Order: sequence, then structure tokens, then C-alpha cells
Amino acid sequence: MARNGPEAMIDIGSNSIRLVVYAGAPRIPSVIFNEKVLAGLGLGLAETGRLDEAPQQRALSALRRFRLLVDEMEVPDPHVLATAAVRDASNGADFLAQVRRLGFAPTVISGEEEGRLAGLGVLSGIPGAQGLVGDLGGGSLELAEVGGGEVGTAVSLPLGVLRIGPPNARTLRDVRRALRRALDESGLAGRGRGRPFYMVGGSWRALVRLDNISSGFPLPITHQHVMPPSRPAELRRLIRDLDRADPKSIRTLTASRIPTLPAAKLVLSALVDEVEPSALILSSFGIREGYLYGRLSPAERERDPLIEAAREAGKGLSRFGEHGDLLDAWIAPIFSDPPAEARIRLAACLLADVAWNAHPDFRAERGVEMALHGNWVGIDAPGRVMMAQALFSNFGGGRSFPDPAIAALCTEAQLRRAVHWGLAMRLGQRLSGGLAATLRRTALARGGNVIRLFLPPGEEALYGETVDRRLRKLASSIGCEAEVASA
Repeated sequence: MARNGPEAMIDIGSNSIRLVVYAGAPRIPSVIFNEKVLAGLGLGLAETGRLDEAPQQRALSALRRFRLLVDEMEVPDPHVLATAAVRDASNGADFLAQVRRLGFAPTVISGEEEGRLAGLGVLSGIPGAQGLVGDLGGGSLELAEVGGGEVGTAVSLPLGVLRIGPPNARTLRDVRRALRRALDESGLAGRGRGRPFYMVGGSWRALVRLDNISSGFPLPITHQHVMPPSRPAELRRLIRDLDRADPKSIRTLTASRIPTLPAAKLVLSALVDEVEPSALILSSFGIREGYLYGRLSPAERERDPLIEAAREAGKGLSRFGEHGDLLDAWIAPIFSDPPAEARIRLAACLLADVAWNAHPDFRAERGVEMALHGNWVGIDAPGRVMMAQALFSNFGGGRSFPDPAIAALCTEAQLRRAVHWGLAMRLGQRLSGGLAATLRRTALARGGNVIRLFLPPGEEALYGETVDRRLRKLASSIGCEAEVASA
């Protein structure tokens, strides 16, 4: 699974030019560098059919810088993808010739391929996604169906935020008409009704940030954020009032994105009307991640991105080598978690030793910060909170989550279960001294209302006062008695 050095992706979009450099495990590579320049290649394309000179020069200036950076980083053969603006412009070939002179080998992808890659990106970041994907860029909107781990039909429409013009009632009617025709002709009509709609693209990501601010959502995480279909209509007033808003209240919105929000909201409103989805879910993974995901073997694609990312983090931050899989297997016998919760428990165990080098008074806070704000995918907001609560209890923070507003994203039963995970992890870490060998020779089990710790003969001295306290605290929290037995 080790990647042979870093890989770079350059996305030449209709609105932005972006360089992302990835490293780490192929299934969920870490971003080690990310830079975006809003060149606006698609500006004026709808009127002239050409790329204007000023946006071309901004794009080429960004690409010259990116060329120098990837050379300094010793990243060989960056993958360069060009999308709607370049493929649709009459002078797109001339622009690409200049890009090649910089030493790049750009690939112009079709609208259908762009939709397919966006769908793969969603499947990479949200395993099990079932519904329609919409990738909104500056020059186009791609729609694709996802389900069963595969991408189905994909279509491209010239409905990017730079193309549709200033929104008005006529624009909304035109967009709805174009959507209805594309859905009918592609066979996607009715395929999204009552299913999630997955939003990809910077303008929709900005809408979700605005929704987070306006609704007081306590986590600033956009990936896998869920909005009800009614939200696009409610966002209209918020977008209209942006010019009068306190800049501090919109600090998560870049100034260059704000002008695209009315068009993004209009397209989203039209889609909600025509598709009738059950929910709107933001995916921070799109065509770049989809491109990398599409190059993996079927076996690599099957790996869980949350678990892979947590395992990578655990390996890099633990004291004696990561042993989270073993810790999870050690505590699992006393729980009967459904699969969806068992994978969150495993992720927490993989991170159970990541705060050892922090001051003891701040280890619990370090664990919470990592769980809540880590760059995880394949997990929703309640899942993040459960992982954070488990780590908070594991690092000695206790049972009461430090932020009631964030805790409210989970049910009481979910938080209670996460506390139990954390106390069991804390027991295992103390008993073993953070070493795997001791966990292999001991065992934890539950029989009726008794939690039993099994120790090998001759190693009874492992059961010190602190271990006794932690075992009894764990058992009491679950409503059980504590016993020690010989293995």
C-alpha cells in the first residue's frame, strides 16, 4: 500500500487553477500542499466562445509557479486535467500549447468523464454513497449516478456559475428547462427522487459554509455535511445580505467565492425542484480524488478511508509503534456494536496513543481536536463526536464532553457508548504500558453483568492499583461488576 513518493494533480478549471500534492497510503492520500488561483478562464466564454487574454495570463502565471514548485518538491510527471472552459473554447488548443511549453502534459477530459471522475471522488470520500452527484464548476455542471460502489450514467451541462449570468426569474426557468431536458435524455429523470444528492465544487462548498454559519452548526467541517432540501430557498436571504454582513461572520468564505453564490444557489434550487432529493450532502472529494481513486486496484478501493487515515496517523504519532487494531480486538468482546459503530470504535483505538507527548493536562483536549477537526472522510458529524468522546475518555477527560453544543450532535446513547469505549481503551493502555505484547497475553471479556480481566499465570503483578481502578471504573460505567481471573 505504500505510495512511491508524492503525486501531484493540477486541475485547470473554468474558475480556478489548483495544484494539490498528495503523499501517504494510496487509498486516502494526505494533502501535503494545496494552492489555488482564481484565474477565471471561463469568464466571457458564453459570449465570445473564446478564452480571454487576461484570464489566460493569470492561469499561465499560476502554472509557471506550479512548475517550479513541483520541480523543487521532486514530484515527477504531475497529472494535469483541463475541464470545461478549455475544452469548449475555440482557442483552447492554443492555450494548451502554451501549457505544454511549461513542461506539462495536460489532458482535456470530456464532460461525461468529468462527471464520472466526480462520482468516483464521492465514492472515495463517502463509501456507500447512493444517489446523484452534481459537480458545479465555473463552466459546467456534471451529473452522475452512483450506487453499489460504481458510477453509472454521467452527463455534462453548460450551467457553470460563470456561464449562466446574473440570476433572475428567467435564468431560473432556463436552468430548470435545461436540467429537465438533460435528465430526460440521459435516463436520469426520477433516479434521484428520495435519494441523497451529493454536491461537489467550490461554490457549493461555500454555500455549505454559509449554511453552517447561519444555522449555528457547531462544527466547521463541510465534508459530509447534510442540508435538508429546503435550505436553498432559505439561503437566498443570507446571500442577499452578504454585502452588509460583518466580515468576521463570513471569515470562512473567500471574497472571490461570494460573487458565485447567487448562481450556485440558483442551480441548486433548480436541481432540488427537478430531482426531489431526500438530502443535500457536500463532498469535499471531487475529480482530483476521483482520478487517483480510479487508478487503484479493486482491492485497494475496498479499504475503508477512515480506518486507513486513522492507521496512518496512529503509526506516525504513537510511542512504541501503532497497535490500535490489537487494542480494538482486545476491548471488542465486551461490546456488541453494529458495524457502523464498530468502525468508529476501531478508528478511535487507532488514535489511542496519539497524544502521549502532550502535557498530561491537555491530552484529552488533543484527542478531541484530532477527532473533530482531523481531515477524515467516510464519517459524518455524529461519528466524529463519538470518536472525540472516546478519545476524551481514553486520555482521562472523563465522561462529560467539554462542548455541550457539539455533544448535542449525538444521542445520549451514542455518547454513553463512546465513553465506554474510551474507558476500555484507557484500561488497555495502562495495563499494557502502551505495548502490544501484553495485550496479546491478556484478555477482556463480559459474562452477564461481570467484566473479567484475564491475566496469564505468573504475571499477576500486572494488576496494579491503577489498573484495578480503571477496571472497576469501566465495569461500573457499564453497570457491571469487575473480576480478575487467570487466563
